Amino acid sequence: MPRHLTFGVILTGTGGPGEHNRWLDPEIPGDASVDLDWYTEQAQAAEAAGLDLVFIVDSQFITPDSPPHYLNRLEPLTLLSALAARTERIGLVGTATTSYNSPYNLARRFASLDLISRGRAGWNVVTSGDAGTAGNYGLDEHYDYATRYGRAAEHIEVSRALWDSYEDDAFPRDRSTGVFLDPDKLHTTDHRGEHFRVAGPLNIERSPQGQPVIFQAGDSDEGRDLGAKYADGIFTHAASIPANRAFADDIRARARAFGRNPEHVVILPGAKIIVGDSDEEARDEELAQHRLSNTFEQALGELGRPFGWHDFRQYDLDAPFPDVLVHAERSFRTQATSIVEHATREGLTLRQVVELHAAPRRSPFVGTATTVADAIEEWFRAGAADGFNIYVSKPSQFRRFIDEVLPVLRARGLARDGYTGTTLREHLGLPVPANRHTAERDTAAVAARQPASV
Repeated sequence: MPRHLTFGVILTGTGGPGEHNRWLDPEIPGDASVDLDWYTEQAQAAEAAGLDLVFIVDSQFITPDSPPHYLNRLEPLTLLSALAARTERIGLVGTATTSYNSPYNLARRFASLDLISRGRAGWNVVTSGDAGTAGNYGLDEHYDYATRYGRAAEHIEVSRALWDSYEDDAFPRDRSTGVFLDPDKLHTTDHRGEHFRVAGPLNIERSPQGQPVIFQAGDSDEGRDLGAKYADGIFTHAASIPANRAFADDIRARARAFGRNPEHVVILPGAKIIVGDSDEEARDEELAQHRLSNTFEQALGELGRPFGWHDFRQYDLDAPFPDVLVHAERSFRTQATSIVEHATREGLTLRQVVELHAAPRRSPFVGTATTVADAIEEWFRAGAADGFNIYVSKPSQFRRFIDEVLPVLRARGLARDGYTGTTLREHLGLPVPANRHTAERDTAAVAARQPASV
């Protein structure tokens, strides 16, 4: 068996994609997405259950067709810093784009969160699929795919170098000698690349976990390569066991090709979990939640997002799906291509595509506590997932997972009884990355002690 199950919690307040009407549920405060107390309640419940992380999604462009959570929400790092002061053990993961942040600024913010939380920070690396974001940063158009992923790779490289600016023993803080800093343990970055020029050093020390944990969620070839090369954790979608097993195998094969240990990449599909007193009751609750989720008009508007928020209302609903892939070139190209190819292959109209995307999708993780635990175990043992990111669509359902499903998984030896460490890396079973400068110094010292060859 691999490591214990990992569980994250996705907090999208009043409703993310496909859930425009979640806020109508009396369980959801109308201002949940901007209410620190609401986030705190969910994070503390997850922590009390020993779950591994909370995950805050983000984007920086909206239209009136965006879901409620996107229209009005807190900036992730600000929110996570507040949650760091209200929690003690749970990991704190936030989304931040490499397209519209400088490496120095973002590396400093995540390093600060990592110290504030004593080693619980994680960065979900994105390149921004919403093309309209460019206009919010003074650009006429969004970066193309090659530039976005080139920037992302270089951004991560620079950030990791900046996080190693100080070796772990750089600060003696010796009052008897008056020595605060050992200058030999401070290192500039001196990076000059295709996209960034960064001198460094970063003015903050490493945390107990060395560096923030890197997550990634892209599914294109470029995205898979980026995740396989740099990510400690991969967020993906729970389609089926064969599909997710193939995805996990592909990511690990790519990681191995990049010279990494593939066991140091944690695969976490998103999962909607619904628990009932019977399987039938749980399926009824799933259907009720779906019926509340969105209307046809809302789904029609949201269909435009992967196509750069192209407005599909201008087309005849009963005509063949329009030729609109050009609008996705600088947006969510992989998702848009999948939609167009399916519509073309099946000869679908626009109405049929909207209805298909708005149709109920049966989650594999719906039923009694035992049924849900069986499904989670099956995925885990099949190598389709190392754990799951749980969507908190209905807080009472999240509590049922904690109170009813988690004990079953613990009884089977699949989930921890509690925390065994204090950092996010420890929760995920990942090693602390060595400081590159310390490693170079140690390697040089070992080489110097070797006898000269004759």
